[in-house]
Amino acid sequence: MSGYVGLFVSAFLAATIVPFSSEAVLATLTATGGWDVATLWLVASFANTLGAAVNWALGRWLVHFQGQKWFPFKERDLEKADKWFQRYGVWSLLLSWVPLIGDPITFAAGFLHVRFSIFIVLVAIAKSARYAVVIVLAQNLI
Repeated sequence: MSGYVGLFVSAFLAATIVPFSSEAVLATLTATGGWDVATLWLVASFANTLGAAVNWALGRWLVHFQGQKWFPFKERDLEKADKWFQRYGVWSLLLSWVPLIGDPITFAAGFLHVRFSIFIVLVAIAKSARYAVVIVLAQNLI
């Protein structure tokens, strides 16, 4: 599998509710050389933002099933997310890059009907900045 395709898949999965990490893949490709760093950054940023958009869509759609046993979040989790958004607003989406809380934030944004245009801009900024930092760190560790 091409490094770019592998990076795309890992970055996409890392942004969904599937537990996965893409930073190691990006850092390895960056450190080994032979890959265009700007393309690596674009692929990782785009795929991770796309994965977050899937979370937003799932939040928007799955809300209709919140009473089901299989629903991924408890009522108190949804209330906590609602309070978080009431307190910090859509700006909390700038934390969508943070492990463990980023995925629930993007899911909650869909559940809470955050406008998609605002969602995608803030998430893209956060995810792209995180990958830029990963690249810089990987280049400096060579």
